[in-house]
Amino acid sequence: MRAAAFTDLIGPEGVSLVDRPDPKPGPGEAVVDVDACGINRHDLFILEGDSAMVDADDLPFVTGLDAAGVVGEVGADVRGIEPGDRVVLCPNQTCGTCRFCREGPENTCERFSLYHGGLAESARVQADRLIPLPDGVDTTTAAAIPTAYMTAFHMLRRAEVGPGDLVFVPGATGGVGVATVQLATVFGAETIGTSSSAAKLERVRELGLDHGIESAAIDEIREEVEAIGRPDAVINHLGGEFTGLGQSVLRRGGTMAICGRTAGNESTIDISNLFLGHKRVVGSTMGTQDDLRRLVELVADGDVAPEIDRTYALEDADAAFAAMQDRESVGKIVVEP
Repeated sequence: MRAAAFTDLIGPEGVSLVDRPDPKPGPGEAVVDVDACGINRHDLFILEGDSAMVDADDLPFVTGLDAAGVVGEVGADVRGIEPGDRVVLCPNQTCGTCRFCREGPENTCERFSLYHGGLAESARVQADRLIPLPDGVDTTTAAAIPTAYMTAFHMLRRAEVGPGDLVFVPGATGGVGVATVQLATVFGAETIGTSSSAAKLERVRELGLDHGIESAAIDEIREEVEAIGRPDAVINHLGGEFTGLGQSVLRRGGTMAICGRTAGNESTIDISNLFLGHKRVVGSTMGTQDDLRRLVELVADGDVAPEIDRTYALEDADAAFAAMQDRESVGKIVVEP
């Protein structure tokens, strides 16, 4: 089979098309013929050499968390999944035995990790991590759901967002940002989003964004957010200086959930503002398999339509990562092996 592998951790130029043996399923496993695989900032961090998960000793490395396709073969002891089933993979990998796995939610597992291997024509996976797709959900759409929409869904729930709430989404045009805007709308909330691009903001407005702020300047964004209102929740996938911004505009008793570090791995917190304002800052990683199952149902029911900016062939995976690196896209980028 063919796979798009990282052969050098130098950015998009380090992606190469390679041949690998066709995978065979072991006990409890399935082989999925991959129709589509979404790519994420997580993958790009690895490709740029900015991840402790992968180094030169691991090359060639095949990434790809968000695989969807058709089950080609199953191993022994597999129940509920058969060859021919259309499925999407939940990329969570957990130990199943630690206190956090026992008590839940599963994404708090102390050995939590993520599946890699979806950027290939076939992928060997744990069969119990596969979710069957309803007839109304195609595999390309399904591949856009897991990482971005699970992450956004879980953060909105951690921030206890509900009808009538105001949600601030700095960086509203990327995968998690767009997913947050769409899902917050489903939750009945009002949204504020930012981007330095007027064209991108307009696209997100079409997806439900209520208030768009065209700026990347922290002080300017702060003034415009406060003119709209004090957010009940901040969904922060950027980190860096956007953490201090989110904390400062947050209403008394509000919550900021953080899931990323695109804008920087270190942030400054105003401690007095935090405790005097009874504010909460919580970390959040991915979501749960049940979250993904519920999201697939929302898509099947027509409540959410995952935004896909563009699809790429497997041999053009380097161009897909270049587009992500250049911040050209709005929503998800999907590779179709």
